[in-house]
Amino acid sequence: MLVAAAVCPHPPLIVPELAGAAAPELDGLRAACAAAIRAVLAVDHDLLVVVGGDERTRAYGRQAAGTLGPWGVDVRVGEGEPVLPLSLTIGRWLLANQPAVEPTNEPNAEVAGDPTGEPTIGATGEPTGGAAGEPTGTAAAGQNVMFQGVASDASVAECLALGAKLVEGRRTALLVMGDGSACLTEKSPGYLHPAAGPYNEEIVRALAEADTGALTAMDPTEAAALWVAGRAALQVLAGAAEGAALRPELLDESSPYGVGYFVATWLEGRAP
Repeated sequence: MLVAAAVCPHPPLIVPELAGAAAPELDGLRAACAAAIRAVLAVDHDLLVVVGGDERTRAYGRQAAGTLGPWGVDVRVGEGEPVLPLSLTIGRWLLANQPAVEPTNEPNAEVAGDPTGEPTIGATGEPTGGAAGEPTGTAAAGQNVMFQGVASDASVAECLALGAKLVEGRRTALLVMGDGSACLTEKSPGYLHPAAGPYNEEIVRALAEADTGALTAMDPTEAAALWVAGRAALQVLAGAAEGAALRPELLDESSPYGVGYFVATWLEGRAP
């Protein structure tokens, strides 16, 4: 069952080394992400899964590494060969920059991978390869963590099924990495699209109300046209949260570079 989830964006500029002098512009976003992750880690859970868009759907072990070299500065998380996509690299970076949190459980090789980093959940629930490198962050250390990529063009049904699989038979927490539309202004990476603003606002509303139906209704073709990088990951969240009693809170919503960023938590227990 899903007991907690945080939704965070994954712009490379959230990492100060990449933002340079502009780093203070995203201080508020970093703080909101940190607060969301702390809230999720404080909930008793068996497994933390970081979910983000990828070239194909595949699972990575708790030792998987990533680099931001392709985006300008070789900031690394993990110690092995970098294999994580941008979304999961930023997710791991956010975990690595959290204060230490006492783990709720010892690592369980059956669900999160053996000491060599072999995970057990892939595109269809089958084992896939892991990568070397031990978590370096204080929050990740000792946590039962795995990293799950979901194909950016995965169908709605595939995303929902993956979400349900991730939370099957255990108390699972998710860190969902997903940007909104990148077509909100004329200076956006995807340029201004008249449908982008309303579409992005609907995602914000769905996160603020834990509306899994609205996330499920996101059309992959329309999302791709509006450069919504988080569509697939958000629909994994919808599949994981189906039937769960969760209390939503929207911590931050902004679009400083013409891209929709939002930070939210869904925690166990309904709001009064």
